[in-house]
Amino acid sequence: METARVASELKVSRVTVENHLRALEVTHAVSSIRPFFGSGQKEIVKMPKIYGFDTGFITFVRGWDPLRPQDHGILWEHLVLEYLQAALINETVRYWRDKAGHEIDFVLARRRDQIDTIECKWNPIDFDPSALKVFRSYYPKGKNYLVSPLMGDSYLKNYGDLIVKICSPNGIE
Repeated sequence: METARVASELKVSRVTVENHLRALEVTHAVSSIRPFFGSGQKEIVKMPKIYGFDTGFITFVRGWDPLRPQDHGILWEHLVLEYLQAALINETVRYWRDKAGHEIDFVLARRRDQIDTIECKWNPIDFDPSALKVFRSYYPKGKNYLVSPLMGDSYLKNYGDLIVKICSPNGIE
């Protein structure tokens, strides 16, 4: 979310939008996820992504009534973030995007040389590994997770040189 664009649309100052956003973060109504960066490879370094804590509220605000199949993915991403924040309380959850538009839903920098990735897909068949391949060209070490609600047992799948664990959220180690 670009605060300047939102401020313009609402006809209020950017500072007002930022103050309201901070209040929503303090009350845990929203989570602001900052970008992960470090390779100097034209990565997004400033713009946070905003997630709501309540998927029902998100569907209402977006006017998704009735809920369509294409809406499931973004709502799933919100639920996975809630899981990560509850289960991995000592971890800082980030996202990654470069200026070419490649994006990783969530990134966990476990150690300086181990950066884990988490991609959220309603259906694992819809996963495109191209962004992950770009990310791993900059940050080669770490685990790769594809998290889906349509899961039975966890399994590993190769995408070229990449190994991805396809699992439910509780399969993230």
